[in-house]
Amino acid sequence: MFRKWLLLLLVVGLAACSTSSPPGKPGGAARESDAPTSLPAWSQQELGDTLVALKQSCKAIARKPGWSEVCRQANGIAADNAQAVRQFFENRFAAWKVNDGGRDSGLITGYYEPLLSGSRTRSERTPWPVYGIPADFYSVDVPASLRGKSSLTARRSGPNRLALSAAGDIEIRPADFPADSRGTRLKGRLDGKRLLPYYTRAEINQGKGVANAPILAWVEDPVELFFLQVQGSGRIQLDDGSFIHVGYAEQNGYGYQSIGKWLVDKGELTLGDASMQGIKDWLARNPQRRQELFAVNPSYVFFKSLPGDNGGPMGALGVPLTGGYSIAVDPRYIPLGAPVYLVTTWPHSTQPLTRLVHAQDTGSAIKGAVRADFFWGYGTEAGMYAGRMKQQGNLWMLLPKGMNPSQAL
Repeated sequence: MFRKWLLLLLVVGLAACSTSSPPGKPGGAARESDAPTSLPAWSQQELGDTLVALKQSCKAIARKPGWSEVCRQANGIAADNAQAVRQFFENRFAAWKVNDGGRDSGLITGYYEPLLSGSRTRSERTPWPVYGIPADFYSVDVPASLRGKSSLTARRSGPNRLALSAAGDIEIRPADFPADSRGTRLKGRLDGKRLLPYYTRAEINQGKGVANAPILAWVEDPVELFFLQVQGSGRIQLDDGSFIHVGYAEQNGYGYQSIGKWLVDKGELTLGDASMQGIKDWLARNPQRRQELFAVNPSYVFFKSLPGDNGGPMGALGVPLTGGYSIAVDPRYIPLGAPVYLVTTWPHSTQPLTRLVHAQDTGSAIKGAVRADFFWGYGTEAGMYAGRMKQQGNLWMLLPKGMNPSQAL
């Protein structure tokens, strides 16, 4: 899933680079615990819902070495059989404490799926478009080894796609593109036979490029639309009460710039007030500055319709996320699909939040071993918790007995 637009970046842009152990030492796991029963508050856990989330993971990991028998057994247990579920986790898994250079505590943030009100048609009530990928948008993969070239050539290889080719008729000059996109996937528009950077958010909001973009829906609130782009997926309730589910399709090629950090730097908000709710409150007080604030972030997300409206968004593991039981992790240290025992606190609280969750997603702000982004689900309440969550926490990987963290990646 597109988790590059995490609330941590939105709020303060201070997703720190950790002193993580290098790749190849996943999780920095220093020791194997005696058993899951030794984990804090393990005996108080109700494990039926987390079994359901594990069954989702098994759709992606069941064929991986060490997981097939675990997944086979999990799929044969009813989630409402509390004793069988508990025995399954206690008998089949060993817990590994995650640490990072000697630290065993790290940052836990939150994310969610917004719920917007909208319509299939534009009206005075719903004037704000949710765009699909514009017809003039193209992306091309440029290996890091070619990033320093002054000029490359490419050819069209499919809708919205180019491929590097010595015989191509489209010129690409990597130096034209934003520095944080060079050497990866360049995204732009054709100007004759030359690929130029795509339009910025401010330019798109002025109508550039999107005249030939499909419109998936029209929504009521431009602020909620911005947050939909931050999250990368969400649901839109239409006039007739039905829902459409939209998810990330593409992005215009510019790095995210935190509007929360900008407000703090300008003295408009204190760091403590720069939560999602704090930013919304500032916008409510300063509606005439909305476009000025949004233009700080040149990045713009294009969406696609997702099948159905009841399942969670698709995570990086390739399975739907489960509200309250899915997390985003750094997969260099915690393998996608692994159960993870999370010990933290509720947002803005010292009340314990201890739960067996599942590593099913990733995100560009999620860097380091002891680092996780907790998926709260969708809607207003989920957004309230996600926007406020910046807690410290501890993580334990649960791996099938006989498997160590190095084997898990």
